[in-house]
Amino acid sequence: MILKNSVILIIITLHFGSCQYNRLKVNSSNINVKINYTNMDDILFNSDSIILMKKHRFFKSEMKEIYHFQIADCLGIGDVDDSIFYNSIIQYRSDTVINKLESDIRFRFSDLSRYKENITDGFRHLKFHFPSEKVPVNIVFLNSLFRAHVFSTKNEIGVGLDCFLGDSNRIIKNLPPSYYDWMKEGMDHRYLERDVINSWIQTHYFDTANGSLIEQIIHYGKILYLTQAAYPDFHPSIILRYSVKDYQWALENEFRYWKYLVDQELLFKTDERVIANMVLDGPYTTGIPDRDSPDRLGQFLGYRMLKNYMNNHEITLLDMLDLSYNEILQDFKIEE
Repeated sequence: MILKNSVILIIITLHFGSCQYNRLKVNSSNINVKINYTNMDDILFNSDSIILMKKHRFFKSEMKEIYHFQIADCLGIGDVDDSIFYNSIIQYRSDTVINKLESDIRFRFSDLSRYKENITDGFRHLKFHFPSEKVPVNIVFLNSLFRAHVFSTKNEIGVGLDCFLGDSNRIIKNLPPSYYDWMKEGMDHRYLERDVINSWIQTHYFDTANGSLIEQIIHYGKILYLTQAAYPDFHPSIILRYSVKDYQWALENEFRYWKYLVDQELLFKTDERVIANMVLDGPYTTGIPDRDSPDRLGQFLGYRMLKNYMNNHEITLLDMLDLSYNEILQDFKIEE
């Protein structure tokens, strides 16, 4: 009797353990990843003249794309000779609003070590699944002056710290009207590591999204699933860039959204406006009759479709990349 009860206990334990199993939780601690981190914002704003000019020449030579983005696109200085560059930086440092913004960046990101550790760990997880894929050589922290959250190049990633200060920040509150409230709400440091990995995945693992709505839904679903693979412990709301409330709304209305797409015969539409309404950033998902919805419900659905498929099939993430949208679509089942 004791033996029988023990066997039953083991079976129950295994059953409930298997229900909670997360296939993305892997041991990547032995994966070697080498990434150089540079706080370019701090160097440009706080260095003395000798160090500044030395770093200026180094960045121009060794980090061309990111540095051009910082100097030309963000600061508006452009490729000028050294004397003009130095004077432009001094003028930049003397601006009252810039000083407030830099002060807020220093306060919020006084210690970047946690972000660096999380980012490196995320790339370890990616490297576990894709051992032949490269990782960035440099990750550079910038003040983008609200030009970009994250910017990936062939070998580097630029991270605009200003875009992660939070919508309660005094500068973000007073941004021009072209920065809508929903944009400001997305300027949250909770998404920083997620955005870094997501940007690299979009740039290096996938071609530009094209085709019908369902093809693009699944395209974004693959990107988000890989982002989750990099951070298996992150809540799906972070992976999707949703608030917990918006994520819960999406879950509760998943069937209704799917039914809407099917009933309106939208899945195989190639109209750019229809697709943009479903997968691109906005205040809500345009088209469905409910303005309480979060934006990018198409991406949410793609994430759910990929998660469903991967839970039902024992295939590698590498093989998942080559799956056709039709294979994933045919496997997807949703209940009201």
